[in-house]
Amino acid sequence: MAHSPKPAALRRSPNPGLTRRRALTLGAMGAATALTPFGLRGGPAVAQDDAAAGSLFPENRVLLYYGFPGNENMGILGEYEPAQVLELLEQEAENYRAADPSRPVKVGFEMIASVAQGSPGPDNLYIADASRELLDTYTQFTADNDILLFFDVQMGFKEPFDDYSGLEEWIAQPHVHLAIDPEFHLREGEVMLEYIGQVTAAEVTEAQNWLVELAAEYNVPPKTLIVHQFDNTMIEQKDEIQPVPGVDLVIDMDGFGPPDLKRGTYDVVITQAPIEYNGIKLFYGQDEPLMMAEEVLALDPSPDLIIYQ
Repeated sequence: MAHSPKPAALRRSPNPGLTRRRALTLGAMGAATALTPFGLRGGPAVAQDDAAAGSLFPENRVLLYYGFPGNENMGILGEYEPAQVLELLEQEAENYRAADPSRPVKVGFEMIASVAQGSPGPDNLYIADASRELLDTYTQFTADNDILLFFDVQMGFKEPFDDYSGLEEWIAQPHVHLAIDPEFHLREGEVMLEYIGQVTAAEVTEAQNWLVELAAEYNVPPKTLIVHQFDNTMIEQKDEIQPVPGVDLVIDMDGFGPPDLKRGTYDVVITQAPIEYNGIKLFYGQDEPLMMAEEVLALDPSPDLIIYQ
């Protein structure tokens, strides 16, 4: 195919310290094994009236475990073998099913497919791609176990489209979806780990439209796009983003900390700036104390997506 929890002005932000997973990432730079690299472009966004047949939302709530396989510093997905991760994930899902029996919970993995690096690498892009073998292994495991898979791209100095479009053959599978992490997407003159990265509304819309066209091209159910956010600077012109028919958009409130801090960030990132569907990420080990399922679902609006790292 061709192709901070406080409001802030939408501007490029020097990063004054460790962000929500900076320490984890610093310990993981260069951890991707056998790193090898691997187009659809659409028109303007159009308002969405009804959920497309086969969409994950709004019928389901989605629960994901996040990380990079084999690296325990980058999330729970890297702490155990896939079968063990799935067992733990299903146990966590039962807490949400008990807290809200009215909404089915679908589970899955969110695997980092392109990992931000502390050094430029041979292409000077500060990004390393997961190996084809790893992408195949997790695509097959999730398909065999009838669960979801999201590939997360961190982009570095790549253009967003150039990063995620390289995953086309995997995202074309019916159960595989896309996540974009603006934190590590930098532009000329910015320094990795010193700036909080960002994407623009136009780049989000481009990804939405690419997923719509991909689903049509391969005759698979509608895709879901997750965009992570913990600071207002991470999505430029956010108010210009609209739902697009044929793809579900989830803004995921990222960031670790105690419950009151997470509620405040959720209010800024989600409650005050709703678009379509809403998510939150929780951190085993960093969130003290960790919010219980009932507390998570009591957020306003109640999250459609919950991710654990």
